[in-house]
Amino acid sequence: MLAPGDSAPPFALSDQHGTTLSLADLAGRKVLVFFYPRADTPGCTTQACGLRDVAGRIGTTAIVGISTDKPAKQLKWAIKHGIGYPLLADVDHTVAEAYGVWVEKTMYGKVSMGTLRSAFLIDEHGRIAHAWYKISPADTPTNLLAALGT
Repeated sequence: MLAPGDSAPPFALSDQHGTTLSLADLAGRKVLVFFYPRADTPGCTTQACGLRDVAGRIGTTAIVGISTDKPAKQLKWAIKHGIGYPLLADVDHTVAEAYGVWVEKTMYGKVSMGTLRSAFLIDEHGRIAHAWYKISPADTPTNLLAALGT
């Protein structure tokens, strides 16, 4: 698990528009990277829309969502809910593994691998400032605002 002070694992993934975005592209600003299990599900929509709603209160801090969904699915979801920040496609879960959020899950007695809903505030120097593993959808925007002191 990543902890405050650790270097944030780098990434370069396609967003919902097919444009590649890397962590290096965001150097010099704070970045909230949040991992969500599946686009257009109730919990993920609550989380993404909550972050959309606080985006105007976080200054130059960037918001980036990452899931294993393909860009087309994320684009449809972004349009449906007015999500105006990048949603990155980690279809082979490489970045999720690097952040320690690709985990074994059990649902209805069936064991499978999936994304653990988590969020990371990365500072201007590419270091983890806050790591919230297994965060609730509603707590993501609240924790971000508290961490930023807004």
